[in-house]
Amino acid sequence: NKSIYFKKGDALSGIQNTIFHEIREMMETLFAEVQLDYTPLRTSARHIAANRFAAAVLLPRSDFEKKIYDTGFNVVELSRLYSKSCSQVLLRMGEVLQGRLFMYAALYEPDAEKQWRVAYWTGCSNDTDTDANVYGGDGLFPRRGRMVVPGSLVDLAIRGKKPQLVSHVTLLDGGDEDGLVGMAEPLIISGAVTKVALVALLEQSRDLLLPQIERLKPILVEGFHGHL
Repeated sequence: NKSIYFKKGDALSGIQNTIFHEIREMMETLFAEVQLDYTPLRTSARHIAANRFAAAVLLPRSDFEKKIYDTGFNVVELSRLYSKSCSQVLLRMGEVLQGRLFMYAALYEPDAEKQWRVAYWTGCSNDTDTDANVYGGDGLFPRRGRMVVPGSLVDLAIRGKKPQLVSHVTLLDGGDEDGLVGMAEPLIISGAVTKVALVALLEQSRDLLLPQIERLKPILVEGFHGHL
């Protein structure tokens, strides 16, 4: 017999996630028992697989994808709609939209020293139109642990405590080519910013953000170059 334990006083969403996460962890052991040539995942890979399994069960693809578009890629609103964490919603967005369009999304949180950093990030690409992607943008798209850039869209959202929209992010020096559009929404609890969700799309996909823009009425930032 196996038992699943969850934290006393945890929210329903947290309990649900724990249950499905642990079920997937248990399944890993069963895979090896029923399939003798199966190579069990290492601890870190097993943890990632369990997180993805829980998200797939709790955020079903077809319904969740529709809600992504209905909310205009609004991570905070999706988190409230599904009673799930912003991080789980953000990571699931990257999985569900993979192959359909280019997107970069990140969740910033303060660390133990109150320094704001990328806590989670995800991305997806357009598999049907390879030109509708951004390549070699590692510096432009921060990975986990990267500190917030002073004067960036996320920094403005933290300091201003209001959603921020950048209408044009140029990618090449001296170029007026199509670039990116980005939206940063702070999650405010008891008057304090606790997280900031950042979503960036190609400018040609700007209309996909309209439901979020119309709902939040963000402060408009004309443009950035080489960073969000």
